[in-house]
Amino acid sequence: MDQVVVINKLLHDYFDMLYFCDLDKFEKVFHPKAIYATADEEAFLYRNMSEYKKVLAERLSPASKQEIRKDFIDSVELAGENTARAKVRCSIGSKDFVDYLTLVRVDGQWSIISKVFQIKQGA
Repeated sequence: MDQVVVINKLLHDYFDMLYFCDLDKFEKVFHPKAIYATADEEAFLYRNMSEYKKVLAERLSPASKQEIRKDFIDSVELAGENTARAKVRCSIGSKDFVDYLTLVRVDGQWSIISKVFQIKQGA
């Protein structure tokens, strides 16, 4: 199967995870040792997956607030058989996000190993 197609499916699961705050999809899309980071806060923000999962578990989902869903895959680039990166965009509340996701394929399964993002105020 075309690996970009497989990665695109994972990215749609990633968007579902964000929109529904779906912890089962969280486990599916992120590698257990993945990192979450942004320099777009007052101080540099870094989280491991257990910290990020707790934030997601406590968040009121955009779906529950009937927010209009906006998510886009801008690009997917394969570096080789087991490494890729994606640039995606989505909105949560009044904030728009640009996410750079690095993906790895381990034992035939793609997962996100890093999420580094920029926050923008929504239009």
